[in-house]
Amino acid sequence: MRKILHISLLGILCMIGAHGWAQSFAANAVALGASKAPTTNTVASFVPVEQAYQLGVQLDDNKIIFNWTIRDGYYLYRDRFKFNAVDASSQLSSPIFETGKVKWDDYFEANVEVYYSQTSVAVPFQSSAQKIELQIESQGCADAGLCYPPYKQWLTIDPVSGIVDISTTPSASARGAGSATADTGNGENFSLGIILLFALAGGMILNLMPCVFPVLSIKALSFTTTHQTDRSKQAHGIAYTAGVVSSFVAIAVVMLALRAAGEAIGWGFQLQSPLFVIFLIYLFFIMGLAFAGYLEIGSGLMSVGQSSDKDVGLGSSFMTGVLATTVASPCTAPFMGPALGFAISQPSYVALMVFAFLGLGMALPFILLTWIPGLSQKLPRPGQWMDTFKQFLSFPLYITAVWLLWVAGRQTNIDVAITVVIGLVLIAMAIWLWKLNKSEGLSLSRVFASACLIGALALPTISVSESNKEPLWQAYSAQLLNRLRTDGKPVFINLTADWCITCLVNEKVALSSDTFYQAIADNNITYLKGDWTNNDPEITKLLNQYQRSGVPLYLMYPNGQGEPEILPQILLAPMVLDAINRTK
Repeated sequence: MRKILHISLLGILCMIGAHGWAQSFAANAVALGASKAPTTNTVASFVPVEQAYQLGVQLDDNKIIFNWTIRDGYYLYRDRFKFNAVDASSQLSSPIFETGKVKWDDYFEANVEVYYSQTSVAVPFQSSAQKIELQIESQGCADAGLCYPPYKQWLTIDPVSGIVDISTTPSASARGAGSATADTGNGENFSLGIILLFALAGGMILNLMPCVFPVLSIKALSFTTTHQTDRSKQAHGIAYTAGVVSSFVAIAVVMLALRAAGEAIGWGFQLQSPLFVIFLIYLFFIMGLAFAGYLEIGSGLMSVGQSSDKDVGLGSSFMTGVLATTVASPCTAPFMGPALGFAISQPSYVALMVFAFLGLGMALPFILLTWIPGLSQKLPRPGQWMDTFKQFLSFPLYITAVWLLWVAGRQTNIDVAITVVIGLVLIAMAIWLWKLNKSEGLSLSRVFASACLIGALALPTISVSESNKEPLWQAYSAQLLNRLRTDGKPVFINLTADWCITCLVNEKVALSSDTFYQAIADNNITYLKGDWTNNDPEITKLLNQYQRSGVPLYLMYPNGQGEPEILPQILLAPMVLDAINRTK
């Protein structure tokens, strides 16, 4: 990894003296800030839904043919198509679909049939009207991870001339008719009551997810170790429910506001931010340490509610609800799909109601536990097993953190993933340093612990920022080099590998500054980088050509057809700039 040397130095900061720590930190900050050449692709950007899926319509005898052209990397669901006649004088028959591709879908958690590139759907019809008005609905996703909400379009078709008008807003007659009188889609016309039941059930099942179950379990078991009255337990149940429901509604408000601003987002939209995913990784890791007994966290965060005073701890129960909702964001339970799909296509007040019922469903087991005395009495008696069980519950949290680390790596690159791992090590070291000193007040170990925490926060932030930048070099290939040399263009070649420490230091010292990139741009030099981390016969051939058995190797080809200058294996910025000037 290109930045592993400087990243590792931040970990060493936690163990050196205060004066040396300050100097090393400043030097590292400058070095990290100077990097301008990330080596990875940018995070995928998504196009508006109307650009991803373009619709064409034509009449063929007594059939309406809907032709979708689908952008590369995007697909449409077969079972999410709906075709509705606005006017009762027009009757639509069951649509005729083409055969699609079957794939596993994480959003619906099932094998689904989808269409890539293009598809056509034929819908037989009978109509006595002079104009046929239809409402159609479709839904699709991008392979890169975004799922669009159901997309509605309104069509006005002239059967005589064949002219078709397509709009994203209903006509006056469509609004008056309620927009749908004859559904020929997949039959998912759920009433609001059924959708709310789905939301309630989905919220309840969320409690069984590895993200949420440990938090709820410890909170529930806390009632067996305290002497709260029934009234106090009920108050805690209400506070927990308020925390869960208000958090779900807050997520819905943000989501709806972003959608109103033109963003195509849905449940879990916050997970599309690598920094939020990294925050969750740290959160799950810290919670796992707390459950395992390595760390004591105040009741305001974990809020296991151990206080025996009935008037104390309601705020911590509320925060437990907030925490449970936060850690539930990576999870999608069964029954949530239809409820969420319905919610994001409805008016705001309906969507907020659905999200509130999701929160209510998630809080319902805890409400029942606190309001039905017989249930809490059936909980096992307290004992040593509870501490063992609590420690066991740390492992689902660790596994969730590992999964989220994979997500962050997929969103960005391996460089970001490794900085997150180093951040976890720094957090563990900060906890260790903090616990070394039992006295109150500021101490040297706590200063170092704070430095570790700052490093844990700064490293991924810097790495994510750099991962979004376009690389300023091209991947080496013999064919590309031959073409550039045939044209007489100057070329700089950097043969490197992730496991080559000398290569990484050279890149940081001499090949990453604004001055270097400006110099190669001013001299019209093409920068090629050959990555020898894995075996590459083309790079091996070039190394052998210049009697080298390994990396690094730096070649500066001049203008014209001359032989390249071989630069030293240990680089300094001035010698690289001098070599660039000699290419003229």
